Amino acid sequence: MRNPFRYFKTSPAIIRLAVMMYVRYPLSLRQVKDLLNERGIDVSYETIRSWWNRFGPLFAAEIRKKRTMSSPHSPQWKWHLDEVFVRINGEIHYLWRAVDHEGEVLEAFVTKRRDRKAALKFLKKTMKRYGSPKVIVTDKLRSYGAAMKVIGNQARQETRQWLNNRAENSHQPFRRRERAMIKYRSVQSLQKFASIHSSIHNHFNHERHLNNHINFALKREAALAEWRQLAA
Repeated sequence: MRNPFRYFKTSPAIIRLAVMMYVRYPLSLRQVKDLLNERGIDVSYETIRSWWNRFGPLFAAEIRKKRTMSSPHSPQWKWHLDEVFVRINGEIHYLWRAVDHEGEVLEAFVTKRRDRKAALKFLKKTMKRYGSPKVIVTDKLRSYGAAMKVIGNQARQETRQWLNNRAENSHQPFRRRERAMIKYRSVQSLQKFASIHSSIHNHFNHERHLNNHINFALKREAALAEWRQLAA
């Protein structure tokens, strides 16, 4: 692999830090600029924009690859599917997201409609990467049932009340991030950021409420150490 930082005068550690701040936390480009400036790093917000545009997809792809290699036979026995509306230039679009039984975001997919065709495309895209689960939990949107009927797995769908809270709660980090970005300007930018955000969120999500302080600190340090080695 060729060095992706070879044409950049800035240290790779600083670029990784800037990308992590911008994607992981609900910060604007100018807020990241100010935080870096407090650390003695003087860069413009447009430079930070170019960094995350260039290296965000690279870091996210490497995270996904490492997670797949570390658990190639991990059973995806239950998925939670949900969709939220997002405004792009005043028009409503839909962000479909698949979350596994452990809260990992599997896939994020943007469409203009919320019909059977969109649901089918989303399901095929997710199943192509992760295989077929034993159970698929959804809300009562009819598009899911129609799409699963085409695939032939409608018997695996569950739609009971409160059963899909895991997927609905998983939208919260993205919604906080969306407010900081003050909307999106194109479907491509939303799709790109949603994909990058989900991978980086998975990497640093250690379910604080399920771990004591010592275990959580160890997992956090391990995640930071892995982050500092991305594209090394």
